[in-house]
Amino acid sequence: MKLELKGITKRFGSLVANDHIDVVVEPGQIHCLLGENGAGKSTLMNVLYGLYEPTEGEILIDDKPVSFRGPGDAMAAGIGMVHQHFMLVPVFTVAENVALGGESTKPGGFLDLDVTRRKIREISDKYGFDVNPDALVEDLPVGVQQRVEIIKALVRDAKVLILDEPTAVLTPQDTDELLDIMRQLKSNGTSIVFISHKLREVREVSDTITVIRRGKVVGTASPTASTTELASLMVGRAVSLTLDKAPAVPQETTFQVKDLTVIAPSGQHVVDGISFDIARGEILAVAGVQGNGQTELTEAILGLQQRVHGSILLDGEELTGRSVKDILGAGVGFVPEDRSVDGLIGSFSIAENLILDRYDQAPFAKGISMSPAKVLENAASRIEEFDVRTPSGSLSAGTLSGGNQQKVVMARELSRPLRLFIASQPTRGVDVGSIEFLHKRIVAERDNGTPVMIVSTELDEVIELADRIAVLYKGRLVGIVPAGTARNVLGLMMAGVTPHEAANEEPTSPNRPAASAEGGDHV
Repeated sequence: MKLELKGITKRFGSLVANDHIDVVVEPGQIHCLLGENGAGKSTLMNVLYGLYEPTEGEILIDDKPVSFRGPGDAMAAGIGMVHQHFMLVPVFTVAENVALGGESTKPGGFLDLDVTRRKIREISDKYGFDVNPDALVEDLPVGVQQRVEIIKALVRDAKVLILDEPTAVLTPQDTDELLDIMRQLKSNGTSIVFISHKLREVREVSDTITVIRRGKVVGTASPTASTTELASLMVGRAVSLTLDKAPAVPQETTFQVKDLTVIAPSGQHVVDGISFDIARGEILAVAGVQGNGQTELTEAILGLQQRVHGSILLDGEELTGRSVKDILGAGVGFVPEDRSVDGLIGSFSIAENLILDRYDQAPFAKGISMSPAKVLENAASRIEEFDVRTPSGSLSAGTLSGGNQQKVVMARELSRPLRLFIASQPTRGVDVGSIEFLHKRIVAERDNGTPVMIVSTELDEVIELADRIAVLYKGRLVGIVPAGTARNVLGLMMAGVTPHEAANEEPTSPNRPAASAEGGDHV
């Protein structure tokens, strides 16, 4: 089935999310839409899937115009979509999830799942999915849950399958298996629209690449194009994908976490008895699939978690039990994983956001009075130092792009003497050019003699920045390994395999080619 998007434009008020986009997906082709977060890729696919109505333009299937009033129309036309955040009901079985929206019944109105189970087994056998129709979704690993989403589309005879950032929550091994599945689907005639910002995966599996920047198609490329060429198309200028980082020179150990446990309101141990330390002048990167205790770990260090057991020591001083303000005042810099929720106040000015943790201190305040002139003077200095793209520090922080918002958060935290720096997902939703800048600032803080802890679900970022790597799985510390540990070993550790066992595993399965070993790709 040939799919064509012609002149697709989608406006939300004055915001133009898609601007006259043309894309052609040929039958049996893996066509990648490559672009930064916020470039308009997902909006375009939501138009294709009937979730949004286009402001202008048309969709053609086999050269005939079609109109979708909802996802049901898109599915009936042979288009399926696997969303970045899975649309599964955890307490339902695989068969029940697959049947949703297309239920068949027995006489008397009872749900008939036998046909659905048979179709699941047929598809699972055909593609080697190994999915049990009667398994509860909540008991399945993330990679298998994604296969269930793909089965949902294939059961409805999808001829074009949209995969929206499909590797965002996968280990490297799960990612390799997904790329294999994509190749099998292609060989059986299914066309795939692959939405991604990860250059390695795009080059490995795509037949053709369309690059979108700020809602417009800015070019097409072959998968043989270098990562540097693709990154330049994404950003609109030349960028370096390799971080020039001297070896760490660790000094004394000043930050220690001992037997730390964090208990959720449900009673679950979301962080379960972990211990580690960080020396001055080194970066410890915490790796793992999202949701394995990373968020709770950083929040416990900052004093945001209530039920915490164990010890957190900074220069011999106990941090547990102290307030967030006290911990920040003790010299802890903290970049949260969600800048829009925890890092910035969008309605406040950029200048005000740059002093959120020092608004009551000199030179910005004297007694109960603030000094607006000093606040703006500080903002002008930080804006220049961190290359924040804005005409004025008086503008609200909410008007900035994601990359510039992250620079504001980073500038605030790194513009004071620190005894510990923690950055959680430091480049999430940030363009390639800003990633380059932020990574250099993180390394500079390390070289300034600060112990640095980075938490990232992007394995490329972990490998790029780390001097040592700690891997979390289900709230437990699987192990701490040195920088330079093989990618496949880290991937297995992210699935709960011990470092020793992971090091003795075969790097690839007999049916799976090795992942690209090209370095420097951190997007």
